[in-house]
Amino acid sequence: MIARLIAGRTVASLATALVPTGLTLAVIRVTGSALDLGVVLAAEMLPMLLLLPIGGVVADRFTPRRVILVADLARCVAQVALGSLLLLGRPSVAVIAGFAALTGAAVAFGVPAVSPLVTGVVPAERRLRVNAHIGVAGGLAQIAGPALAGGLTLWLGPGWSFLLTGALFAGSAVTLGGLVTAPRPVTRRDHFLGDLREGWREARRHRWFLISVAGHGVWHLGAGVLLTLGPVIAVRDLGGEAVWVVVAQAGTAATMLGVFVAPRLPIRRPLAVAAVGAAVYACPLVAFAFPAALPAPAVVVTAAYVVAMLGVGMLAPLWETVVQQRVEPQALGRVDSFDALISYAARPLGLAAAAPLAAWAGAALPLITAAVLVAAVNLAVLALPEVRRRTTEEAAQPPVPA
Repeated sequence: MIARLIAGRTVASLATALVPTGLTLAVIRVTGSALDLGVVLAAEMLPMLLLLPIGGVVADRFTPRRVILVADLARCVAQVALGSLLLLGRPSVAVIAGFAALTGAAVAFGVPAVSPLVTGVVPAERRLRVNAHIGVAGGLAQIAGPALAGGLTLWLGPGWSFLLTGALFAGSAVTLGGLVTAPRPVTRRDHFLGDLREGWREARRHRWFLISVAGHGVWHLGAGVLLTLGPVIAVRDLGGEAVWVVVAQAGTAATMLGVFVAPRLPIRRPLAVAAVGAAVYACPLVAFAFPAALPAPAVVVTAAYVVAMLGVGMLAPLWETVVQQRVEPQALGRVDSFDALISYAARPLGLAAAAPLAAWAGAALPLITAAVLVAAVNLAVLALPEVRRRTTEEAAQPPVPA
């Protein structure tokens, strides 16, 4: 069952990674308009953000395997339909945006159900390693997906990229069909708001969760700032586009390494390690803010980004495992949806705000501001006594009832 779970999440991650590049190239082929591209990408993002809390409620009300199954099938239908239209002609931007919105809505229901699915399939003592395997698969998919979508589009046309994506989502749904999950308590209320309030009460009950999620949101905000200004600074001050390519690829490799080593280290306080892992993202933000002051700027900036992404890679499986241990099983989907909502909303905000702020006050101000916030909010988690609890102690104790 565990191998089937990992295989299904791997296929779904690859399919998900194909979508943004496929949408981008499809719009460029159809209209070539930057405005149209922005409309299509927003059409995917907005339904996802708006529906994530509802997706959390659904994940806790129903069997998570079925929720993800329906979400994968919905994305399969959207991708196959859009791919077929692209092969038959030139669909309008409105049609492309409509299928992008359906895809984003399906993500909103699928994401909160992943942790409940993992807890239903994987014993507690094996979850960290399984979460790491899923994280490695997701990282590899983020590398392979854009390249695969781009290659198919250039070779055969954008329609075939969407057809492959649909087939992968269908494959993910097939793997879910044979999974057997352990029974879990299911919350059922008469109305949606009651369930949503109960999930928020469970999230608010854990101070470590709220402060950590705030830190993760600030980290995503800082990442949006860096990913906007970093390439410009690399081209202008560090030697050209090749430097940014090296920085980005080195960071990707470091992320994979972090995910790989996290379950293999004797980490007794995973929340503390996760907090430090997010806080060190301040290093490349500071390095990019003052490249001229560095002795070997390209080398130092690359090293700072590698350290940061190594910490981020370790953060992911540790954080997911702790949440699965400490949060009430019947509220896990809703709590996860709050985490995803903050993270998904913060990065576009950083991407949007970085360029105007840099144009007004220079690139250093938004980078240093983001660095201070990333370090301060994430390190604040270390002040909480709950962070000193050990994973081995928690595994022997059931979660405290709400």
